[in-house]
Amino acid sequence: MKRTLIRVLVSFTLWIIGVAALIVFGTARPPPAAASITGPFAAINDRDLPELRRYPARDGAQLSFRLYPATGRQVAVLIHGSAGSSVDMHPLATALHRAGVTVLVPDVRGHGSNRPHGDITYVGQLDDDLADFVTNERPQFPNTVWTTIGFSSGAGFTLRVAAEAPLGRIFDQYILVSPYLKYNAPSVRQADEPAKRESLKPESAASPSWAAVSTGRIIGLSILNFFGVRLWDGLPVLTFPVPENLDAVTRTYSWRLQQNFGAHPDYLSDIRAVARPVHVYVGGADELLDAEKLRAEFQSQRGDIPVFILPGLGHADMVTRDEALRAIVANFP
Repeated sequence: MKRTLIRVLVSFTLWIIGVAALIVFGTARPPPAAASITGPFAAINDRDLPELRRYPARDGAQLSFRLYPATGRQVAVLIHGSAGSSVDMHPLATALHRAGVTVLVPDVRGHGSNRPHGDITYVGQLDDDLADFVTNERPQFPNTVWTTIGFSSGAGFTLRVAAEAPLGRIFDQYILVSPYLKYNAPSVRQADEPAKRESLKPESAASPSWAAVSTGRIIGLSILNFFGVRLWDGLPVLTFPVPENLDAVTRTYSWRLQQNFGAHPDYLSDIRAVARPVHVYVGGADELLDAEKLRAEFQSQRGDIPVFILPGLGHADMVTRDEALRAIVANFP
C-alpha cells in the first residue's frame, strides 16, 4: 500500500513538472517580418482619422472607438484584424463614409488604445463588449440598418457573433473580409506549405508566417483548463511580426484572447448557424488564405453564402486597396 502511494505521488509530481515545463519553456520566437501584410497598413494616410471616443463596457472599462457620422440609413461596425487597431480600417471606413454610411470602428479590447494589450479577463468578454457597444450606440442612430464588417481574425470573430443567439440578431447583415477561420482550416496556408506562385503576389514566393505559436505552452494550459485551472490563461501564446515602433499594434495574445478573437472551434457549425445574410470577400493572391478552399468551406455548409474572390489582391489589400473597397461598398444601397 505504501509503495503504491509513493508511486502515485511520484507520478503526480512528474506530471506537474511536465505540465509546468510545457508552460514555462514551450514558447516560440517571434516570426520574421511579414512586409506584404504589414506594409499596406503602414502606408495608410491617417491625417483625417477621427478622434477616439469611449463607450462603457459592463465591467466598467471605457473602451475606445472611432465614429464617421453620415446622414444615410446605413450603419457599419468595422472589426479590425489580429494585432491591429481601428486605424487599420480607416481606408474602408472612409470609403463607406463617402457613400453615405455611418461607420463605427471599435478598438477590440486588448488592442489599440485599450490597455493592457494582448489580454482579456475571460473567454466571451469580446462578445459582451460588442453587445455593450451596440446597446450604447444604437439609440443614437434610430431607424437604421446595421452591418458588421470583420477583417481576418476580426472576420472570424464576426462569424462567431453571427452564429450566436441572441447576439447574432442585433445586426442585419454580416460581411467577412479575408476571414481567418482556424489555424488548421483547409483554407489557411501553412508556413511550410509551398505557395502557388500563380495565386500569390509576385514578391511572395511562399506563404509568410503571421504568428509564432507557443505550442508547448498551449498544450500545458489546455491540460490545466481540462481540470478547471485557468490561473495562467493570461500568459502569451501568440507573437506577431509587427513593427516595434508603433504604439497601436499588439505584439502578443494571451491564451484566453486567442480563444475569443475568432470563430468558435467548430467554425463549420458557425457557418451553418448564421441567421442573417452573410457575404464573404477574399483576395485571389492572399498570402495567408487559399481563396478557392475558403469558398469551398463556406459553400459546403451554406450554399446561400456568396464568396467573392478578387483577383490579384493580397490579404491586407482587401481593406486598403480601392478595388476591394469598391466591391465591399457595393453592398450598401
